[in-house]
Formats: sequence, C-alpha cells, structure tokens
Amino acid sequence: MTPQSSRRTPPRTWHEKSTERLTRGERAADTLRNSMGSWPFVGGFLLFMVLWAAVNEFGVAWDPYPFILLNLFLSMLAGLQGAILLIAAKRQDAIAAALAQHDFDTNLAAKADIEAVLSINRAQSEMLAELRTIVDRLERDRPR
Repeated sequence: MTPQSSRRTPPRTWHEKSTERLTRGERAADTLRNSMGSWPFVGGFLLFMVLWAAVNEFGVAWDPYPFILLNLFLSMLAGLQGAILLIAAKRQDAIAAALAQHDFDTNLAAKADIEAVLSINRAQSEMLAELRTIVDRLERDRPR
C-alpha cells in the first residue's frame, strides 16, 4: 500500500455539494455580486466616469455635458445590479434555510444520543447503588 492510497479524502461539506449544483446563472450572479461589492470595482467605476467626462469635455464630444448617454448607462447598470443582487440574496436565503434545517437535524440527532447516554448513566448509577448495598451488607455480615 502506498502512502497516498492510505490517505482518506476529507468528507465533503454541505456547502461544497450545493456549490456543485449551481446553475450558470447562479454562479454568474455570485461572481458579479462579489465583484460589484469590492473596492477595485468602485475605483474602476469612478475612473471610468472621470475618463468619460474628460474625453467628452476636452476631446471628442459624443456625449456633451450633462452626459445624457452616461446617465442612461448608469440607470441601466443600476437596474441590472438590483436584479443581480436580488438573485444572489435569494440564493443566500435558500442556503441559510438549508443550513438551519441541517443544524436542526443535527441537534435532534445529538439530543437522541444524549438521552441514550443519560439512560445508560442512570442504569449504571442504579447498578452502582445496588453494588454498594451488596458490599455494605457483606461487610456488615462478615465475622470479625
């Protein structure tokens, strides 16, 4: 047996299993949510808007000052971001509900195990009390 074949692979978690079942849309929503909620995205977005304004103010003015085309793009982006964030939030709610159910099931199993251990403990305590009674009786009845 080689050292590698004796190693066991760690059990997969619920989260790993559920991640494998994601659709492409759900994966895209998670990726976009994670990227839109980052400082690099905010910095890049601000840089894009400054460049847009600078080019249109001092260069080729395809969208002159009040930047109506830029406002249209920003409105469309806001609408898409809202929908993407709702999709991702809905998935997170489903994950939280599944984890809560898993915790509940685990707690029920632990409760049953604890009750079994307590039952065994009670039985052992009764046996010890009976043994103590027998030992006391034997010591009392023993000739001196």
